[in-house]
Amino acid sequence: MKRLTANAKINLALVVGSPGDGGKHEVVTVLQRISLADTVALSVGDRLSVSGFADDTIVTEALRALAAVAGVEPCWEVEIEKAIPVAAGLGGGSSDAAAALVLANDLLPEPLTPVRLGGLAATLGADVPFFLRSGSQLGTADGTVLAPVDLPADYSVVLVVPSSTVKTSTGDVYRDFDVRNGAEGFAERRDALLTALAAVRRPQDLAALPPNDLASSPVSGRLREAGAFRADVSGAGPCVYGLFVDRERAEAAAHALRDEGPTCVVTPVRQADATGPTVSTVGA
Repeated sequence: MKRLTANAKINLALVVGSPGDGGKHEVVTVLQRISLADTVALSVGDRLSVSGFADDTIVTEALRALAAVAGVEPCWEVEIEKAIPVAAGLGGGSSDAAAALVLANDLLPEPLTPVRLGGLAATLGADVPFFLRSGSQLGTADGTVLAPVDLPADYSVVLVVPSSTVKTSTGDVYRDFDVRNGAEGFAERRDALLTALAAVRRPQDLAALPPNDLASSPVSGRLREAGAFRADVSGAGPCVYGLFVDRERAEAAAHALRDEGPTCVVTPVRQADATGPTVSTVGA
């Protein structure tokens, strides 16, 4: 059995435009891995089975798609150890799917090239290709066109999953965005994001990035009051993150905001640490 760590992500910025011909919205987003992670283990089996997370659909879909492209039967057994909150805007399902793809691809008689594997990942979800890359990335088009960005990582991240917020689905969040004409002014916000991103030299410079177009939360204000130099919703939410220069202040903020919902303190995964997935073998 082989396993991979499947890290969560936060969107340090997310600007959203109108849906294109295929129905997918144009986005510009800054994606950053964080140390919060699931663990995905995979071995060859008699059939495809996924255990550890009863509501999985994307890992199963990913492995069936890989098998179809490779011309093999999807005979893999997968075990998922969940630590990333589900449907929180942290990309847990996408990260699990990417890890499963890497593990299963490694066992194929003729593994797919990184380009083909990335193309397959893009058909599964906008975040899946990101988790096949290393380091921070700028996502454009529908989020699957990626370019590396060199960002500082010497800060702490407080995550808060507000108990009072219930997200029905990411699709619903985008529909609400369309109803309120959220895409208006997209070009200006996109340019502002790119300008601010180019000027980032130290962690505090991330504060100049525009706020999330899809969602907002009063928890962001509480995190800023607690000392965060940037606070926003990640992805389609509802998880809110706060960035802190000082670890002790981050720990204090996480403690103070426990009344909002589950909290934790994590760190960015540095560019130098993210050299692509590393497969480890466990057990016999």
